[in-house]
Amino acid sequence: MSDISYSIQPVKEKPQRKNRSTKKRKKYEPIIDTFLDSGHGLVRVEGTGLNPYYLRLQLVKALDLRKIDSVGASVRNREVYLEKK
Repeated sequence: MSDISYSIQPVKEKPQRKNRSTKKRKKYEPIIDTFLDSGHGLVRVEGTGLNPYYLRLQLVKALDLRKIDSVGASVRNREVYLEKK
């Protein structure tokens, strides 16, 4: 016999997984939207208080999720840039 107590419950289906990463990327979409609406070809993103490499990574993921291939994100001298390709 087992030393642990447990019970099992019948269920009709498994719940769907929560996609935490998608929710997180929505936080960075306003930056992308503002850039796209601005009409500028190159901008520096300022004032986020985030590590620039982390911010670039999140912006790239958000761009990939939205399938926006015409915009790139990069870091130069610890500053984040968005650029239309």
